Amino acid sequence: MAGGRGTRFWPLSRAERPKHLLSIAGERSIIQQTVDRISSYIAKEDIYVVTVATHAEALAAQLPGIPRANIIVEPVGRNTAPCIGLAALYLKRRNPDETMVVLPADHLITDEGQFVETLSAADEMARRTPSLITIGITPTRAETGYGYVERGKGEGTAGGREIFRVGAFREKPDLETAQRFLQQGGFYWNSGMFVWTVATILEEIEGLMPDLSEALDEMDAVIGTGEEVARIADIYAGVTPISIDYGVMERSRRVLLIEGTFGWSDIGSWDALWEVLDKDGDDNAVTGDHIAVQSSRNLVHSSGKLVTLVGVSDIIVVESEDSILVCKRGSSQDVKEAVEILETRKMDDYL
Repeated sequence: MAGGRGTRFWPLSRAERPKHLLSIAGERSIIQQTVDRISSYIAKEDIYVVTVATHAEALAAQLPGIPRANIIVEPVGRNTAPCIGLAALYLKRRNPDETMVVLPADHLITDEGQFVETLSAADEMARRTPSLITIGITPTRAETGYGYVERGKGEGTAGGREIFRVGAFREKPDLETAQRFLQQGGFYWNSGMFVWTVATILEEIEGLMPDLSEALDEMDAVIGTGEEVARIADIYAGVTPISIDYGVMERSRRVLLIEGTFGWSDIGSWDALWEVLDKDGDDNAVTGDHIAVQSSRNLVHSSGKLVTLVGVSDIIVVESEDSILVCKRGSSQDVKEAVEILETRKMDDYL
């Protein structure tokens, strides 16, 4: 799933250059890293990307190994449930009983071997039972920025890994609740990564989201015809935006949990990026030319200019071709408010 408006990583990310197209955590872009890590398990001809029209060509250029026909274009973003449903329609034409692995395009994972082993175990369970499997990340801190999944009773093993029933999905907690989750155990970060068969997810959408299911049936009837693009655009315009969590996962009785211990971040902000990047002896995480004098715990990302820090700590400096961002570490979630001001002022050249 490769959507996004490019707000939290401004000024590098823009409306036509969202986070997953950026090389902010390595030499390759985040979407390229996502495809690289699953290519040992899933053939590239079996990898599909769902995006919007304004990003399709850039994605095709970055992913030359993915068949162009495998880049599915949503007419407009409608959150994850319609996105997943639309992808399932195309996959159904190849094999409705095949396993469908759903991954966001913009996550970082450090232990790729463990990640593939987790997918393999979930794949085995999805083939064995008509279940919806969510990957829960073992928390390493009391995090208030993620939703949580509570572990229920055991449901056996697959691929040598324990599988659990999901007890409950929990909204993003306050700090006290997040600390309690961490101390109590049995709670996992909701990664937004899922494994199920194509047939199973379409059945659950039909039973739990009848309006979306009806829209998908209408789209299914025109895929592969001359009316496909125009009709799907018309139908999509009337689809209610809703996440797969709200629409299906929190209501289904088929949801299972497998634990992910492979080093994960959704890098949802510049602050989150600082957490995962390599740092120097003063805990500065730096990309590009820089000089640091008596400065520590900073994040610097320079696209070309030399950035010099003198006597500063816990700040973020991002230099792009036309803009500079300076903010305190801990405040980067508020960068989207700056983008909203640019929109209000109609400063489109910076969006």
